[in-house]
Amino acid sequence: MKIIAGLSAALAALITLAGPVRASAPTPGKQHGEHLKKRIVQVVESDYLLYLPKDYGKDRTQKWPLILFLHGSGERGTDVQKVATHGPPKLVAAGQDFPFIIVSPQCPDNDWWNNDVLTGLLDEIETKYSVDKDREYLTGLSMGGFGTWALAIAQPTRFAAIAPICGGGDARRVRRLKDVPVWVFHGAKDPTVNIKEDQAMVDALESAGGNVKFTVYPEAGHDSWTETYSNPDLYTWFLAHKRPATAPAAN
Repeated sequence: MKIIAGLSAALAALITLAGPVRASAPTPGKQHGEHLKKRIVQVVESDYLLYLPKDYGKDRTQKWPLILFLHGSGERGTDVQKVATHGPPKLVAAGQDFPFIIVSPQCPDNDWWNNDVLTGLLDEIETKYSVDKDREYLTGLSMGGFGTWALAIAQPTRFAAIAPICGGGDARRVRRLKDVPVWVFHGAKDPTVNIKEDQAMVDALESAGGNVKFTVYPEAGHDSWTETYSNPDLYTWFLAHKRPATAPAAN
């Protein structure tokens, strides 16, 4: 013990004499390669509607599939009940039961879907509730359709399947979703979001070998979501997919 203590004291003395290791000061008039490593803490917040299946909690060991629903631009604001204007939260408000935990956040006025906020929300829900992380599904309409594409591309291993409705996104990066089942919906006569937006995503994903199908409503305008969310086949399709066992956790 005395030998170790003596070595430790000697080492401390050498460090004291040498002082901290510093990079040389940049030379004016020349270009230098530098490196930044810094921990940044971000605070995120969101209002949201939460639905738990009617049998939730009866079996404390049961894990439940989850749907994250992203609304369109018309439901932004500070009144979270506006989120129930369309989609799954509307159906829940009307009394429909679902075998999913449904999370429906609200985007603030004059804002856009933020991947960091949505990720933080999902992380929180996973911590607080019995979520089956291998059966998390993502869907949204219009602005939420764009948000669906964007979040899935940012986290391509998190969701078991996604269903963007009348949206679009970055076709150059959509190949990241080649292993994610995708079902896209759009109205052929949509005057708000041109069907070419989703068509470009579908074409790029098909070229990358993705698992994608595209449902086009020939006579529908912008509202291609009412028929979609009222169709039981969508929810059956969701439940038919699980995240591959080899997929690493997104968080």
